[in-house]
Amino acid sequence: MLQVQNMNELTAQIREWKFQRKTIAFVPTMGNLHNGHLSLLKQGQTHADKLVSSIFVNPMQFGADEDLDKYPRTLQQDCKSLMEHDCDLVYLPSDQDLYPLGVSHMTAVQVPDVTCFFEGEHRPGHLTGVSTIVLKLFNLVQPDYAVFGKKDYQQLQMIRKMVYDLNLNIDIIAGDTIREEDGLALSSRNQYLSAKERKKAITLYQELNIAADAYRADSSDFSIIKQKAIKSLTKTGFEVDYFDLCGQKTLAPLSCQSPSVIVAAAKMGQTRLIDNIEI
Repeated sequence: MLQVQNMNELTAQIREWKFQRKTIAFVPTMGNLHNGHLSLLKQGQTHADKLVSSIFVNPMQFGADEDLDKYPRTLQQDCKSLMEHDCDLVYLPSDQDLYPLGVSHMTAVQVPDVTCFFEGEHRPGHLTGVSTIVLKLFNLVQPDYAVFGKKDYQQLQMIRKMVYDLNLNIDIIAGDTIREEDGLALSSRNQYLSAKERKKAITLYQELNIAADAYRADSSDFSIIKQKAIKSLTKTGFEVDYFDLCGQKTLAPLSCQSPSVIVAAAKMGQTRLIDNIEI
């Protein structure tokens, strides 16, 4: 596996593969890889000749009071996992490489409509930081396919819209959420949970399932289902940011669109968890 830190070296290798008519699948990450990330790598392998990943903790998508400094960095183990999963190249840029003038002087990519709700409301600037870095990486890697997980559902739909709106010749592949045995969605932030909080955290996925079943049985009024779910989550110890029904493609909340998705974000202690379930 090639480990590339230099942008020019990356560009040269991509150019060589393109000259050889090799197709490229790309899985961008912030590192601290778990089985969710590895499942995306496996999907990428089935679609292309070459598999490329990146590890970059993107400062542009973190707010001033968020966990950028303490975000887990496990580069040595991550590279070992990528190698074991037959990744052909991992790009390891520095902040200076991708933001030479600093984040505050960076041209920003804003994707309208789909980012107005949920994470867009509760984490101002986060989704713009994601779309900006993803477009930069797309321009550098020039993938034919890019794989993103459904756990970050709004992010997935935002990237799909960006690719469509900007006429990027990239197929976006969605990977199913990978879960622990009890159903908790895998996330690098799960390790912040105390043992007591970890036992309670599963309630988020349980309430999503309860709400989905209730909505399938009677779709007349989701607001009642929502109120019950938030009450249960609050009683468990969660501080709920949102728990809403929306259209899968537009993320417009309280929608009668079909197909739909229930999206949720809530804090257990200091750890913010997100999850969703498609209807």
